[in-house]
Amino acid sequence: MGKVTGFMEIDRQVAKYQPASDRIRHFREFTIPMSDPEVQKQAARCMDCGIPYCHGPTGCPVHNQIPDWNDLVYGGKWEEAIRNLHSTNNFPEFTGRVCPAPCEEACTLNLEDAPVAIKTVEQAIADKAYELGFIVPRPATVHTGKKVAIIGSGPAGMAAAQQLGRAGHDVHVYERESKPGGLLRYGIPDFKMEKNFIDRRVEQMKGEGVTFHCGVNVGVDLAMEQLFADHDAVLYCGGSETPREAGIPGVQFAGVHDAMPYLVQQNRRVGRENIDSIGWPSDPILAGGKHVVVVGGGDTASDCVGTAFRQGAVKVTQLDIRPQPPEREDKLSVWPFWATKMRTSSSQAEGAVREFQVATLEFVGDEDGVLTGVKCCQVDERRKPVAGTEFIIKADLAFIAIGFRGPFTNSVLKDLEGKLELNVDRRGSTNVIADENDYKTSVDKLWVAGDVRRGQSLVVWAIREGRQAARAIDEALMGSSVLPR
Repeated sequence: MGKVTGFMEIDRQVAKYQPASDRIRHFREFTIPMSDPEVQKQAARCMDCGIPYCHGPTGCPVHNQIPDWNDLVYGGKWEEAIRNLHSTNNFPEFTGRVCPAPCEEACTLNLEDAPVAIKTVEQAIADKAYELGFIVPRPATVHTGKKVAIIGSGPAGMAAAQQLGRAGHDVHVYERESKPGGLLRYGIPDFKMEKNFIDRRVEQMKGEGVTFHCGVNVGVDLAMEQLFADHDAVLYCGGSETPREAGIPGVQFAGVHDAMPYLVQQNRRVGRENIDSIGWPSDPILAGGKHVVVVGGGDTASDCVGTAFRQGAVKVTQLDIRPQPPEREDKLSVWPFWATKMRTSSSQAEGAVREFQVATLEFVGDEDGVLTGVKCCQVDERRKPVAGTEFIIKADLAFIAIGFRGPFTNSVLKDLEGKLELNVDRRGSTNVIADENDYKTSVDKLWVAGDVRRGQSLVVWAIREGRQAARAIDEALMGSSVLPR
């Protein structure tokens, strides 16, 4: 795979970023692409390691055949590389940009802290394929006469729609927002992934016969009963959008917000859309000239940090209740699994102040009900407050980014309630129950995939579930399926 001695001769290199001082002045992507020869050199580092953990269950959720397409890129066979990549992943230009790359954690060369730059190569393959015109509509040659509805056009819904369309079914995708993409479009900032990549895939899928119905809130504008009556199968791919309740006193102060409305608003601004959005507060939330505090240590919190800097925040502080992780993991006890170690996102590197092992006690406000600060304290290893360590951080704006507990319950789930017995996990979430074999719910003709089933997760997991659910539906409708799992 690749060059036999490549991993010994070539150092690991990944795409560079624009300087932080430059990139915070715009919302565009700031990665500087590598040249084709540079990408090919990185692909050449993929060694014949015997057991490629990178695409096993510990690495890539969609089981990308990483050694194979690294070898193809090294040999300059770009068309074969994208064909191989597309055999497992419908949207490598998405995952090549926003995936945290568990494949690189599982790479054998990560034992020496120098894994193959898999994510960089993946993005390069997809971008090169567009440049050379390899990505075109591939409509089905035989039509089955079956009609499938998909609720939600995020990565799970889009992957399922493309797979089912290519299997010959008449696929209709229903999206609540004004444009397709779901949280991929409205939750992920443009500086991580510009939305023209979604638009290009949507056009390809339209050319393959998939029909998109935007601005349709299923369960409100269109009854589920009608959807069942008009289609042979329905796949629910809603996102995990209901924020977890923080239980922090003072959330009523002006200036305290959940993270997602803030990110959705800014994405709509960048997309030149009205900031009013179904399900989200519509009052403008802007960080310009303000002291900002972000509660939470995950990707959503990091996205809030980067967005705040680009809006002109004076200072951004991020609070994480977890202890500061070690700079390096113990390879022999962790590899090839995802390791807990100190990681700094591009947004955090733009100047965020990070506080670890700190609990948020309450939001502090003035007599006019406006936020003025965030009261915090240090915690012990059991996350219990340490007496006498309280302090207040000045804040004009605070975002709560501690995760999501399931889909919105005021549309599909509400419409089904009392009519059909849909099994939903009530233990702290509203995820719809279905297994990973057939993705079938307790309701006839209804399947479910993505975050609405597994809870908030990665884009790559959503693509996997969409693909697998598509096969399950195809098999149920036709008795057998040639679609891959």
